[in-house]
Amino acid sequence: MFPSMIGTVVIAGIVGYASERTGFTRNGYLPSIIICVGGALLFYFVRIMFGLRFGSAGVDAILSSIGALVIVPTRFRK
Repeated sequence: MFPSMIGTVVIAGIVGYASERTGFTRNGYLPSIIICVGGALLFYFVRIMFGLRFGSAGVDAILSSIGALVIVPTRFRK
């Protein structure tokens, strides 16, 4: 369970960095990474408590990170 959580945090950090690098978001590197890690950890705990899954742990981390970036409003969004 612990390696899965660490993997979720690493994948979420990579997604946050990549989204900022590609121009998907314009929050700044650190805020995007924090948003992604927060969303991924939240979904990780929901996955443990309720068994809600979309696929493997990596797929869940990617989808929840992207979902967190889309849901969380930013100051640069029009």
